[in-house]
Amino acid sequence: MIYQRKNNQVSYGEAIGVLLLDSPVPFIPGDVANATSYAFPVRFKKVVGFSVKKAIGGDKGIYPALLCAARDLKDNGVRAITGDCGFMALHQNQLKKDLNMPVFLSSLLQIPFIRQLIPENQKIGIITASQRNLTEPFLETIGIKGKNGLVVAGLENSPEFKSAVLDEKGSLDSAKIEAEVLEKAGTLLKKHKDMGAILLECSLLPPYAKGVADKTGLPVFDYMTMIDFVFSAVVKKKYRGYM
Repeated sequence: MIYQRKNNQVSYGEAIGVLLLDSPVPFIPGDVANATSYAFPVRFKKVVGFSVKKAIGGDKGIYPALLCAARDLKDNGVRAITGDCGFMALHQNQLKKDLNMPVFLSSLLQIPFIRQLIPENQKIGIITASQRNLTEPFLETIGIKGKNGLVVAGLENSPEFKSAVLDEKGSLDSAKIEAEVLEKAGTLLKKHKDMGAILLECSLLPPYAKGVADKTGLPVFDYMTMIDFVFSAVVKKKYRGYM
C-alpha cells in the first residue's frame, strides 16, 4: 500500500481534536482534557486567553483565537473537533461553518438524542457548572428549543467545585467534588421522580458519571459518551468474526 502525505502534517492518527481552555485546573483521568480518558489518540490545542470566566460569561471576542486553534487542529488531520467546556457552544454554529467539518463543542448536543430514548413524560436532569448561565437563549444557539422537559442543577455554589474549577485555585479534591455532584443528582431525583436520564454538562464531570449512575439507577450521558460516539462515526472499524 502506498501512503500520501496530507497537507504539511508531521504526525498522524489523531481523529478527534480537543480545544482546551487556558486554565490551570488539574484534569484527572476521565476529564476531557486528560489523554488517558480515551481508548484512542486525540490531539489537544489550547486556546490562548480563553479563560473559564470568558467561557462561562459568553465572551464573543475570543472567537478569533478559538478559530485559529481549531484551524491548527484541522490542518493536523483531525476529523472532528470538540472542546473542554460546554459553554464553548456559543461558537458552535460559526465554527462548524468556518471549518466546514464536524464540530461538537458541548455535551448538551446530546439532549435531542436523549429525548428520543425516554418516554415523553420523563424529564432530563442536567448537572452543569453554572445554572445561571445555562439560559434558554444559550440553548437555542445549539438548536435546543427552551427548557421544557429539562431540570437543572448547578455546581457554581458547591464549595470544592467553585474553588477548584471556577476560581482555579490550582488543586482539586476529586472525592469532595464527587460528593457535591452526587448530592445534586440525589436532589434532582428527589424533586423530579419522573426524571428518565441525566446529562453531565461540564467536561470535568465524566469521572463521576458512574457514581451518579449507581446512585440514581438512570442512564448518564456526558462529554465522553458524546466523544466516543462521534469517534465511532468518523473512524469506522472492520468487523471480524464467524457465524
